[in-house]
Amino acid sequence: MKKLFSLLMGTSLYFSLFAQPAASNSASLTNRMQIIDKNMQEWVDKNKMAGGAGLIIQDGKVLYHKAFGYASKEKKVPMRTDHIFRIASQTKAITSVAVMILYEEGKFLLDEPVSKFIPAFANPKVLVSFNEKDSSFTTTAAKREITIRDLLTHTSGIGYAQIGSKEANAIYAKNGVVGGIGVKDINLAENINRLAPLPIFHNPGEKFTYGLNTDVLGYLVEVVSGMSLDEFFRKKIFQPLGMNDTHFYLPASKHNRLVSLYSNVNGKLTEADSVVYINGTFYRDFPIMNLQMFSGGGGLSSTIMDYGIFLQMMLNGGEYKGVRILSKSAVRLMTQNQIGDINNGSNKFGLGFGITTERGSARSPANQGTFDWGGMFATTYWVDPKERVVGLFFQNAYPTEHGDIAERFKILTYQLIN
Repeated sequence: MKKLFSLLMGTSLYFSLFAQPAASNSASLTNRMQIIDKNMQEWVDKNKMAGGAGLIIQDGKVLYHKAFGYASKEKKVPMRTDHIFRIASQTKAITSVAVMILYEEGKFLLDEPVSKFIPAFANPKVLVSFNEKDSSFTTTAAKREITIRDLLTHTSGIGYAQIGSKEANAIYAKNGVVGGIGVKDINLAENINRLAPLPIFHNPGEKFTYGLNTDVLGYLVEVVSGMSLDEFFRKKIFQPLGMNDTHFYLPASKHNRLVSLYSNVNGKLTEADSVVYINGTFYRDFPIMNLQMFSGGGGLSSTIMDYGIFLQMMLNGGEYKGVRILSKSAVRLMTQNQIGDINNGSNKFGLGFGITTERGSARSPANQGTFDWGGMFATTYWVDPKERVVGLFFQNAYPTEHGDIAERFKILTYQLIN
């Protein structure tokens, strides 16, 4: 009897230790979600953002999907989770997936020269000297051709127009090359063919230089597929995945869902001017304008859930709800270090994604192997395969003094999931 009593007591103790916390865990989860709510509301109340949305998915299940503040403060329009944001450079991941779709269709190899498909890139020249007075320059022949892999990894030597180095800004402006977001009277083919004969800023494969590489890849998709980039995205990615709210230019029925763009400088939060100047101009409301440019490097707008679906597809190894976009092999290539020992701060770069290294994970809650990026209008995302987590934080502000909000949201995410 004594033995039986001890056994029963032990069993009781087991259930007290392991069965009871289920309700406690649920309460803890609610409390931790409220920590995120509190921070999001404070960012609005303290004018650190007009409004924003957060999305956290773990193991394919939505843990958090909320919006705070205003889509338009001036019109008193509350932010909703179905509002549409300018996602700028988050377009790059989608263009990179488009390239890998064509790669898996056997259209090209990653180490083939891009000049095989866009002849204007043949025989690239590297900048040697630059004269600031008149933007003239001298060059020397590059050591080799630019490959498709160079473009995917931003190691081609191509710079950025408008937001790049002073040399790139000046040379590109003089030759009519634009950054691609919100620009009038030019299309993708024209922009890339103006860019192609201009000097690159180092030999291909030697350095990481964030530039118009993904816009070139967007044009490569058009040349190889015979479709516009807009059509290719729609038919090969958006429609199969059910990303029905992701567009270069929004249909009229969705114009009222575009969030306002804000400027947050000198402690003041104001709506951005209708024409924004960044070494040239772009139009604030480009997503609801009828423009010609399909910028593979920055032209899309989307909801936070649409982009979450895209990232869940990547986390799933190229598949979402029975629809396969890429093979697991292609996703593996995209989400591992592709730049070797080339310096890129604490982290590395894959094929279209930033990659968190062991060194980088020591500075952030994200685990080694996390892949990520963001957009210039203050949107950001990351995918942590170890935790099976997709995280996104969206607002629309340029410029902003509070870019740290995105990292704070990431920290808040990990206190929730762990």
